[in-house]
Amino acid sequence: MFQPRKATLAAAVLTAAALTVAPAAAPVAAQEVTLTVHHFLSAKATNQARFLEPWAERIEAESDGRIAFEFFPSMTMGGAPPELYQQARDGVADIIWTVLGYTPGVFPHAEVFDLPSVHGGSAVITNLAIQDLMDDYLAQDFEDVHPLLVHVHSGQALHTTTVPVRTLEDAQGLKLRVPSRTGTWMIEAMDAEPVGMPVPEVPQALSRGVLDGAFIPFEVALPLRVIDIAQHHTELAGGRRFGTTTFLLAMNKDRYESLPDDLRALLDAHTGPELAREAGEIWDAVEPRVMDMAAENGNDLITVSEAETARFLAAFQAVEDRWVEDATARGIDAAALLAAAKAAVARHTEAEAEAAGAAGAE
Repeated sequence: MFQPRKATLAAAVLTAAALTVAPAAAPVAAQEVTLTVHHFLSAKATNQARFLEPWAERIEAESDGRIAFEFFPSMTMGGAPPELYQQARDGVADIIWTVLGYTPGVFPHAEVFDLPSVHGGSAVITNLAIQDLMDDYLAQDFEDVHPLLVHVHSGQALHTTTVPVRTLEDAQGLKLRVPSRTGTWMIEAMDAEPVGMPVPEVPQALSRGVLDGAFIPFEVALPLRVIDIAQHHTELAGGRRFGTTTFLLAMNKDRYESLPDDLRALLDAHTGPELAREAGEIWDAVEPRVMDMAAENGNDLITVSEAETARFLAAFQAVEDRWVEDATARGIDAAALLAAAKAAVARHTEAEAEAAGAAGAE
């Protein structure tokens, strides 16, 4: 696991050069670019330890030390999680990783992927679907920053402290943490009480009874120790989740455009569909491991029956209808966007299944 870095690969190269090269080599040092990366989770969380750190180190290595990344996890550059997008837009941080739902209304097109009726449970599939829609639908949400990646996690399970949730009725009246405004609608459709808060506040809220449960993936439940606090963990039939959360890895636009051409091209080469797939694979791989850990704790892992899953999904139709109405009022062709998102998810679901079948036949 990685810790926040003050010394980077590029810094190490420059230090060695300072010991052996005459002052005339100073222009080489002037070419160094150090990019700050700010986010709200710990350095040990999946987003940094398994995803962003390896991504950054590949870029550092391929730049021969001319570009470096300095990580500031847990909001150590200041501010609150909902301020991360503004920090990237305004140049407070060079790069941020944040939840789109922390700034409601700013990303009205990308919000479609938060809907429980769109995401089925695979981060790989939904990430590739997002890539398909980026140019025609989603790019206009990110005109004030340079988006490096828009992606999701594997989807939200419901983690409850004392009440096992197997049916819609079991959820009635529970105080549940929401990740986004569409999450609020989902909880309302379950006749439960939505409570909005950034995810770092969830463990204390569960421990104190402020929350009865929270919608988060297992990979987040691990570093936050939610699997030690909550006793019951619910997902829908077939591994389907209660929607997902959409994340943004974005760079300040001026900072991106100020990079030397070759470094900007190098950064571009490490974004796109390959990075989207890699992110999905990383998040999807964590879920079963943490679920096993919860089971080893003696926790109750609940899979809702097929019949009851159909009841949940029928209730969530109200969320979809509400989103279409709201987005249409904003001037978005919401019905077309929703249909395109569902079609992209279905297309990649089929493609991934065919690829898995072909690999199994070899």
